[in-house]
Amino acid sequence: MSGISHPRLPDYAVCRSVLADGRLLTITASRRARGNRADVKCHVAAAPALALRMQQVVRMARLTEALLDSRDQVLLSMDPAPNARERDWELAAVLADRMVRGLYAAAPGAEQALLALGWSDAWHLGRVEGEPLQAQRIAMAHLAPDGVLVLGGQVRSDAGEPDVSGARCSVIGHLGALHGHADLADCVASVRSWFPLYCGGSQDSLAWLEVSVFPLAAGTVPASEEDSIAAPQLDPARLQALRQTLCAARHFDGHGLGRWRTLVRFSQPEFQGNSYELALVMADRMARGREFLPRGRLIATGQSSAWHAGLVEAVDGQQAKLALIARQAGAGDRILLPAGWAAALPAGYVAGLRQRGASLACIERIGMI
Repeated sequence: MSGISHPRLPDYAVCRSVLADGRLLTITASRRARGNRADVKCHVAAAPALALRMQQVVRMARLTEALLDSRDQVLLSMDPAPNARERDWELAAVLADRMVRGLYAAAPGAEQALLALGWSDAWHLGRVEGEPLQAQRIAMAHLAPDGVLVLGGQVRSDAGEPDVSGARCSVIGHLGALHGHADLADCVASVRSWFPLYCGGSQDSLAWLEVSVFPLAAGTVPASEEDSIAAPQLDPARLQALRQTLCAARHFDGHGLGRWRTLVRFSQPEFQGNSYELALVMADRMARGREFLPRGRLIATGQSSAWHAGLVEAVDGQQAKLALIARQAGAGDRILLPAGWAAALPAGYVAGLRQRGASLACIERIGMI
């Protein structure tokens, strides 16, 4: 009987942050057999109090993980030492710890170009604080063209959202958002899913969409279900198509209509086609508690001419999108594809994903996963 194959964990991981005086701070996490030693060991030259704080941050953030494998010891170091009052390095420490244990991965090719700024007084709840717009301005001078920037905090509607040209940027208010998960301590559920954005060039990527649902007060009935759905980034024609997709999929639930105000956001709103529809429907179902969350991200592509019946149909660009997903899928990711693609999957495709810790299902209908 063959055992379960696990992806090889990295020996070390690097995450950087930026100090208030503009210096670049590097946090390095390495892994070794625990051997009855402490689970986390931290070192900051001539600053034992900072080392203790980093150890506390990492241990508290680990409490939000569903599973914890404590067989390895993680050693974290920081250089240079920040001012005792600075805290924006905390998110970088948490990400470095997760990267070396295979629980988080930056975009392919950006493992050495990850910048993070954020802090928290409630790491044990997964909450992340920060000022995204201010942090973006601080980080710009140090961000590589192909770098990844993770900012802690909430996007305020009156202040706008950070826009980092030529780089991939995420703003997270809680650690679950790294994988698209909802904040379980919040009355508003926001869930992200990913879909392959393929144009045949250097901009090919997994784009994300985010669905946030706000429960309506008891006795409140919207004028129409479509009017309760907003997607301010989209033009009127695409907004109408998105509204019709969500309304039809909720009709399939039987109890999904007339209960929510909904906001939909896209990482890259300029795209063509309907291949995002399955990712949209699944994010909405997860936000409303209709689907189990994966350990990692949910990556999906598919469309339908009958969402009211839960039907999932194939989309164009199969081979290119399969190759893109295979390159970027990571441990814990769940991949959903149309059932019509199953017969044409390349040899060894499913086994290759499984070796990386991802799972795949080709589905004919939603609600049967």
